[in-house]
Amino acid sequence: MYMTSGATAIWVAIATVFVTAVMTRVVRARTKHDSVSTRAPPPVVKCGSVIGLFYTMFSKGFRAMIQDQYEKLGSVFTISFFGPKVTFLIGPEVSGHFYQGLDSEINHGRILEFTVPMFGKAVGYGVDDTTRMEQYRFQFEALRPSKLKSNVALMLQEVEDYFAKWGPQGMVDLKQELSQILMLIAGRCLLGKEVREMIFGEVVTLFDELFDNSTRLTSVLFPYAPTLATYRRNRAQTKLSELFTEIVRSRKCSKRVEEDVLQSLVDSQYNNGCPTTEEEVTGMVMSLIFAGKHTSTGASTWTGACLLSHARWYEAAMEEQEQIISKYGDQVDYNALQEMDILHRCIKEALRMHPSALVFLRRVQKNFVVRTKDGIEYEIPRGHTIASPVLYNNYIPYIYKDPDVFDPDRFRPGREEDKVGGKFSYTSFGGGRHACPGEAFAYMQRKAIYSCLIRNFELELVSPFPETSWQKLIPEAKGKVMVSYKRRRMPRT
Repeated sequence: MYMTSGATAIWVAIATVFVTAVMTRVVRARTKHDSVSTRAPPPVVKCGSVIGLFYTMFSKGFRAMIQDQYEKLGSVFTISFFGPKVTFLIGPEVSGHFYQGLDSEINHGRILEFTVPMFGKAVGYGVDDTTRMEQYRFQFEALRPSKLKSNVALMLQEVEDYFAKWGPQGMVDLKQELSQILMLIAGRCLLGKEVREMIFGEVVTLFDELFDNSTRLTSVLFPYAPTLATYRRNRAQTKLSELFTEIVRSRKCSKRVEEDVLQSLVDSQYNNGCPTTEEEVTGMVMSLIFAGKHTSTGASTWTGACLLSHARWYEAAMEEQEQIISKYGDQVDYNALQEMDILHRCIKEALRMHPSALVFLRRVQKNFVVRTKDGIEYEIPRGHTIASPVLYNNYIPYIYKDPDVFDPDRFRPGREEDKVGGKFSYTSFGGGRHACPGEAFAYMQRKAIYSCLIRNFELELVSPFPETSWQKLIPEAKGKVMVSYKRRRMPRT
C-alpha cells in the first residue's frame, strides 16, 4: 500500500542530511567525558556504501534503504552523513531508551527549534526541560479521556451540522472536507466558544498561514532566515497571540468558566503554585492545534482511503454502525463511540501503514547501551543523533504478519500483534515519555466523523489510491482524494 517515488526519496535524502547537519552545526568543546566503555559502538555504514545507500533511497525508497542496511548490519547501525552521525534503532527491543530516556540523557537538541517562533518562547522548546515537562502535564490533563466526555457532544454536533450541508449526492475532495471539519472540531473543543462563534474564520486563515509557512523544509532548517515565509509566519503568530491573549484575559477577569481545553490550560498551576500566564496558554493551545489539525487531516484521509479501498472492512464498519444504531438510535454519544471497535481498529491500521511521521529523532547527551533481540550489546555515543524509523518499524514482519496488507484484525483481542511484539512495537503516536497527549482525542474525533459518514452516506473512492507526498514536514496523501457520496438512512430498530 505504501508508494515510493523519486520525489519521496529525494525529500527523505535531503531532509536527513540537512536536519542532522543543523543539529550538529554548533560543535562545542567539552571538558567532561563519559567513562571509557568496553562495549562496541554500532557498526557504521562505510563511506563507499553511502553512495549505494543514496542510490537505494532514490530508486526504491526509504523502507528499502533501511531494509538493506538491516540485513547487512542488524537492528542497530550508524550512518555518517558527511560528518553528522545518525544511529538507527530498528525494532522495539532496542527502542526503550529512545522513548523512555530522561531529557538530560536524550532529547530533541535543536531539532525542534523551528517550533519556537511558531508557538512563542514561553512554551515547548523555548523553555527549560522542567517547565516543558510541566506544560506537557497540563496538556495531558486537558486531554484525558475522562475530560473528553464533556467534549464529545460538541464534537458530534459539529460533525452532524457539517455533513448536513452536503446534498443528496455529489462528489468531494475528502482531504479538503476533512481539513475543514477537523478545524471546526478544534475550534469548538480546543479553542473555545468565543473563537468558534465570533472570530473563527479569521483564526482559521491565520492558522493556515502560520502552519504553511512554518513547515516548509527551508523554514524547518533555517527558522530565523530573513525569508518571505519567515515574515508571513511571524505576522500570523503575532496576530494569533493577540487574539488568544485577549480571550484568556477576558476569561480570567470575568471568572467565566467553559468546558473546553482552553479553560483547562487557563486553570492549570505549576508545582510551585504559580498559574499559567496568558502567553503560556496561548502557546500551548497553538501547539495542540498544530499537532491535532495537521496530523489528523492526514491520518483521517488515509483512514477513508483505506476503508473505501477494502470492501470487506467498509462493509464490516457499516454492520457495526447498524448495531450501534439498534442500541443507541440517533443518540450517538461517548459510550457509543467507545463501542466502535472495528472502526477503531481500521483507524489504527491506517495509521500503522501511513504514520504521520517518517522517523522520530533524538540527540544523545549521555552514552547509553542497547541490547538487540539476538543479545548483542552496543554503546551509543554522546553526540550521535538517534533515529526511530516509524515507517519501517510499523512494517517489521516478525511483529506484523503480512505488513503490506491492510488488516485491522491484527489488533483484535486474542491477536494484538502490537502488544505481542512488545512495548514500543506500535509508535505512530510516539511512546513512553514522548507519547502524544492527544491520542484519545484523535481517535474520538475520527470515529465521530466516520461514524456519521457511514451512517448517512454511501461512499465510493473515485480517484486512485493516493501516493504519499513528502513535500512538507508532515506527510499526507498526494493530490485530491475524490469520493462520491449518496445520502441514505440506515434502518432503525
